[in-house]
Amino acid sequence: MAQKNIDSSYTLMTAEQLAAATAEFDREFVVDEFEAPDMDAPKRWKKAKQTRGRPRNGRGAKVISVSLEKGLLDETDRLAKQKRVSRASLIARGLRAVLKSEAAK
Repeated sequence: MAQKNIDSSYTLMTAEQLAAATAEFDREFVVDEFEAPDMDAPKRWKKAKQTRGRPRNGRGAKVISVSLEKGLLDETDRLAKQKRVSRASLIARGLRAVLKSEAAK
């Protein structure tokens, strides 16, 4: 429903004109009459809804796909559970140890 343009100021209107001009403010639900959001609205909405998220370690994380032998993965998961660390954390520790060992050579 389009809004009507009223050229008169409210002080110059009759009671009927004023009632007609302000009738839209008496309705409960006017959501269907909102205009389309501007170009920045999605960015503002995303920022408003954004949570803190996981803390960054180092320079952040990158998700990768790695194929492992099933037995090795089972052993890894058992050790990670025993040490009470995540699988990713255990694998990262192993990679750091290998990199440190190779750098020492």
